[in-house]
Amino acid sequence: MSRPRIVIVGAGFAGYRTARTLSRLTRHQADITLLNPTDYFLYLPLLPQVAAGILEPRRVSVSLSGTLPHVRLVLGEADGIDLDGHTVRYTGPEGEEGTLPFDRLVLAAGSVNKLLPIPGVAEHAHGFRGLPEALYLRDHVTRQVELAAAADDRAECAARCTFVVVGAGYTGTEVAAHGAMYTDAQVRKHPMRTGMRPRWMLLDVAPRVLPEMDERLSRTAERVLRQRGVDVRMGTSVKEATHDGVVLTDGSSVDTRTLVWCVGVRPDPLVEALGLPMERGRLLVDPHLQVPGRPELFACGDVAAVPDLNQPGQYTPMTAQHAWRHGKVCAQNVAASLGIGERRAYRHRDMGFVVDLGGAKAAANPLGLPMSGPAAGAVTRGYHLAAMPGNRVRVAADWLLDAVLPRQAVQLGLVRSWSVPLESSSPEVARVPGRPDRPGKDAGAAGQRPDGEQTKHRPGGESAKGQPGAEPVRNRPGGEPVKGQPGAEPARNRPSGEPAKGQPGGEAAKNQPGGEPAKEQPGGEPAKNQSGGAPAKNQPGGESAGGRSHGGRAKGGQSGSPRASGKPRRAVEAAGPRPARGGSGKPGKASRAAGAGSAGKRPTAPSGPSRSAGPPADPGPEPPAHQPPPGPDIAPGPVKRTDGRAAEGDS
Repeated sequence: MSRPRIVIVGAGFAGYRTARTLSRLTRHQADITLLNPTDYFLYLPLLPQVAAGILEPRRVSVSLSGTLPHVRLVLGEADGIDLDGHTVRYTGPEGEEGTLPFDRLVLAAGSVNKLLPIPGVAEHAHGFRGLPEALYLRDHVTRQVELAAAADDRAECAARCTFVVVGAGYTGTEVAAHGAMYTDAQVRKHPMRTGMRPRWMLLDVAPRVLPEMDERLSRTAERVLRQRGVDVRMGTSVKEATHDGVVLTDGSSVDTRTLVWCVGVRPDPLVEALGLPMERGRLLVDPHLQVPGRPELFACGDVAAVPDLNQPGQYTPMTAQHAWRHGKVCAQNVAASLGIGERRAYRHRDMGFVVDLGGAKAAANPLGLPMSGPAAGAVTRGYHLAAMPGNRVRVAADWLLDAVLPRQAVQLGLVRSWSVPLESSSPEVARVPGRPDRPGKDAGAAGQRPDGEQTKHRPGGESAKGQPGAEPVRNRPGGEPVKGQPGAEPARNRPSGEPAKGQPGGEAAKNQPGGEPAKEQPGGEPAKNQSGGAPAKNQPGGESAGGRSHGGRAKGGQSGSPRASGKPRRAVEAAGPRPARGGSGKPGKASRAAGAGSAGKRPTAPSGPSRSAGPPADPGPEPPAHQPPPGPDIAPGPVKRTDGRAAEGDS
């Protein structure tokens, strides 16, 4: 008899502990599969320290395969769940689709940023739910301070060194506290010309900081923030956000280039499509974390509305502490449904909370005992070390080095503004050019509105309208990309030549089904009036126009779509386009990722004359015939040119 199949969706606090506990309880008596977009478990409470340069990103990332040796890891995002057919549909990191059959299903998909109907917030604010957002904020804050230090205009300097954080909960308070220390250390070494200092603002409609905690701890946290110069404004929020600043609900306006959105989270929208009873977006379960009427379905963490047996009529809040405890109880009950052990209801006892305010300052109430100062700091860091499932020695080493060495205030530029949109179904994964968002459900993700129009983002990468691939910012050193480009077209007047207007990779020939690149474009001109299979003129290797990864259109006229059917699916943030099935040498085979190339990606051996000054570059030796196009493992970024210079691109 085959072993039962258990599928766990999500590897957050709830999903990770469910997988780890089930692996120990079943002892190879069941096949456990963990479906997650990333190969790591993220310890979210330490994310503000990543943004402040205290911890390196991998310190808070615990390897799933390394710590769950008896669990099968499948990388991908769940598209939908067929409860009657007992299958989970998913999309992998490179666009491949698959299904996972199950006998028991655990939903632990977690949560995403919560949005409010405030004009401009979705376009100009950034959340704080994943590693890409923390890395972007670290680079962005560093860049703004450096630009402010070099500015002669006081108004520009004030706007750049003003940082607005909305939400005075755990995350927002820690981001403001650590951020103030980080920017103060920067200007201490390099004072600003105008004599100004960085200014941090913490806004919330609540009457006090940390409203979830004891009032004494709230006063402690607010006192520490004000001592560091943080402008704490309770009862105030953002009324409107623009590219140049924000308008507050009290009528005042603040010029800023940074808006961090930490107002809270909402359950992952995946559970809404199940058609089961919900409670404010969360799936209703019984005290055993099982969905009523569905003995094969369990839910835990932020997507589950778990009854609070200590407070009848209420549900457990969406916190990491509850999600971690949910995972253990859920694993025990899943094992009990297979005849291993006994079921138990979820009950909890409040063990207290800790808030790290940076340095030796913290606010904590372990076991109900209010603490502040260095003692609370020691308790807070000790709690985090004990709660982390791995990397404890590395985290402790980074803390020690931070205490004796200055922080490295450098911007790496690895994450762009458009790759970390506020509205995203997967904040733990950065968007990349050339990947369309999921229709309907992810409309608005990556700054895309439901009508498909790309909205503009804040400094660090302004997207052009109509661009699914998130066009690079205008007026950057690489030149201005052409509007209407699905694939982030290179700038005009570049050494490689000017692409045709409005085309994904060059202007298509008239009456050509396969899509003909424009004349004088890199790659040569295919023969006119060919039905997708004729080799291009002057093209090394005789590659057909329909099989190129640049310059052609996908079947059915869908530019940039990884599949022609247009079915809704969860957006995948994979690096680069998918290659065409069967190679590029077969006539009539259009690349599935045509028109959705990486930003700034251009052919490396232009065979047509260049529009720029100077003689055309030598194309070099011809590649062998029927050579396949570049695969998805080639990351977007600088491309080696034959004239000795690097092509600029938005990576």
